[in-house]
Amino acid sequence: MRPPAAGPPRALRAAAGRPVAWADQVHGARVVVVDRPGPAGRADALVTARPDLALAVLTADCAPVALAGRAEPGGGAAAVAAVHAGWRGLAAGVVAAAVDAVRAIGGAHVTAAIGPCIRAECYRFGAADLGLLVDRFGPGVASTASGGGPALDLPAAVRAALADAGAHVVHEEPACTACAAASCFSHRARGDVGRQAVLVWRADG
Repeated sequence: MRPPAAGPPRALRAAAGRPVAWADQVHGARVVVVDRPGPAGRADALVTARPDLALAVLTADCAPVALAGRAEPGGGAAAVAAVHAGWRGLAAGVVAAAVDAVRAIGGAHVTAAIGPCIRAECYRFGAADLGLLVDRFGPGVASTASGGGPALDLPAAVRAALADAGAHVVHEEPACTACAAASCFSHRARGDVGRQAVLVWRADG
């Protein structure tokens, strides 16, 4: 979803068809469990067990991640989460913290979907910071940018963080935000000020 210039709250509610909670995203690891719509403060992951509430994260190169936690495999979702996963948040442990929060409110079996984000060929990255992520998530997160130079494979880092947390990826959107100018915003590639939104809610709501 590409929110209109009027701002996200009204657009998000219209898209979800239900009340929406969102956060002031700060590229950290804070998780907030929410039970009401509206701004949830400074955080990079929101979790809820309410079936009538949608959660939103806004991105323009970082990876949005949707989590669903079920009490039993194949059962209905007991809790859901929306996670804003940039490299700093990944390094700080936001994915693991969100998975833990989903489990804490009843979703023992966690599955994940990864939304559109910047891909390695477009994400030239400093060697020192890349080394920190390699140390945490393994060599598979390091890649080479188009034209040469070190790059971060952000989706690979998200997958590694989810695997470490014991969450199973069931869907990954292949679009690169830097390349898909017709459908995605990219701050890094084009300096876009707009953001796409990922909305997450329980399917039984």
